[in-house]
Amino acid sequence: MNTEKTTLGTDYFDGVYAANDDPWQFTTSPYERDKYAATLAALPNPIYESAFEIGCSIGVLTQHLASRCRRLLSVDVSEAALRQARQRLAGSPQVRVENLAVPGTFPNESFDLIVVSEVGYYWSMPDLLKARQLILDHLEPGGQLLLVHWTPEVPDYPLTGDQVHDTFMELAGEGKPFRHLLNQRHEKYRLDLLQKE
Repeated sequence: MNTEKTTLGTDYFDGVYAANDDPWQFTTSPYERDKYAATLAALPNPIYESAFEIGCSIGVLTQHLASRCRRLLSVDVSEAALRQARQRLAGSPQVRVENLAVPGTFPNESFDLIVVSEVGYYWSMPDLLKARQLILDHLEPGGQLLLVHWTPEVPDYPLTGDQVHDTFMELAGEGKPFRHLLNQRHEKYRLDLLQKE
């Protein structure tokens, strides 16, 4: 397990967005389109009261989630990405888009859905463990945590998608705080749905 790499911060992402408005082709990639469909299909509740999306980037997944949430807080560390997200979500008054760096800062609210999609591998292992505890503390009993991550290794990233999911899975099972509801392993990504007991 690679624990020596530090969390990728604002400077890294600002550089990525300075080079390309949509660096991961969220708006055009068939891979992303299919993954978003699988992400939404994995959510068992038709509507969530209060959801939290960590790492919303330019707001493409956010736009899909908005129709399933009465309130949605979506955050990212990059103001360049958030400018696009705010434009994209301008017609969705139930969505708040904020500049926030988890786990250094975490909203003082509770949620019945937390989405961690394509963001956990940017954290160092110590920050992932902090985020895991904060997510657990702020998820309501019966609330759900959806994890979706690219699984191939990326040299820049402190962790792999599997390391992120496996770290959360340590808290799932008999006598533990999470129940594991769903696992899907696709060619390039993994999806896990957990529910807080």
